[in-house]
Amino acid sequence: MTTTTGKVYLVGAGPGDPELITVKGLRVLRSADVVVYDRLAPAALLDEAPAAAERVDVGKLPQRHRLSQDGINILLVERALAGQTVVRLKGGDPLVFGRGGEEALACFAAGVPFEIVPGVSSAVAVPAYAGIPVTQRNVARSFIVFTGHEDPDSDENAVDYAALAQVDTLVALMGAYHLPKITEKLIAAGKAPTTPAACIEWGTTAHQRVVTATLATIAQAAAEADFKPPSITVIGEVVALRDAGMRWFD
Repeated sequence: MTTTTGKVYLVGAGPGDPELITVKGLRVLRSADVVVYDRLAPAALLDEAPAAAERVDVGKLPQRHRLSQDGINILLVERALAGQTVVRLKGGDPLVFGRGGEEALACFAAGVPFEIVPGVSSAVAVPAYAGIPVTQRNVARSFIVFTGHEDPDSDENAVDYAALAQVDTLVALMGAYHLPKITEKLIAAGKAPTTPAACIEWGTTAHQRVVTATLATIAQAAAEADFKPPSITVIGEVVALRDAGMRWFD
C-alpha cells in the first residue's frame, strides 16, 4: 500500500481550443495518474494523459452537476492521500470563476500538496477569437469580467451594475440564461442602449458562433440564434472592431 502523499495540480485547460493549454499544463497532464475533468475541458486533451491514467468526469453542466463541489474536493484529497498524481483539468483559468480556489483550500486543509497551473482565460481569449479586443487604444482603457450565472434580481446578488456601467468593456461569463435581465440592469444603471454587444458561443472551437447587436437587442438576438452555454457576452465599443477588420477566426 502506498503511504507517500501524492499531489494535486489545478490546471487551466484554456478556453476550448486544445492548443491553447500552456506548455506546463500539458507536461503535468502527461504525468497524471488521475484526471478529474468537467465539460469545459477540451476533450482532445484527455488523450494527452497516459493511457493507464484514470479519467473521472465530474460533469458541471449548468444547473446539473454529476458531482457536488464538496464531492470533487473530497475526491481530489482522497486520491492524493493515496499517493497519486491528480490533475484537476478545468476550462479556462482555474481561478477565474472556476472554483479552483475552493479546491486549493480543501487540499491545504487536508495537508495535501498542490500546485496551481494558470490557464488562458476564456474572458479574453474567446473575444479575441471573435475579433474583439477587450482593450484598444482610444477606444477602451478598462475592462471587467463578471459572472452572469447569478440571478440579477436575487437579494444575494453582489454585482454592482451601477459600477459596471462606468467600465469601457464588460465581459459576462456564464450569462446566457440571465442575459435579458443583465442587459436591463445595465441600461437602467446608465449604460447606453446603443452600446455594441456580442454573444459568442463555444468560443475558440470549431463550433464557435457569434452574433452582434446592441446592448438593448443582444438578448433577443442571442435567443433568436438559439445560443446555449457555454457562451460569453461582450459589451462595449470594442465590439465594433470585429467588423472593422479584426474578424479572423470565422
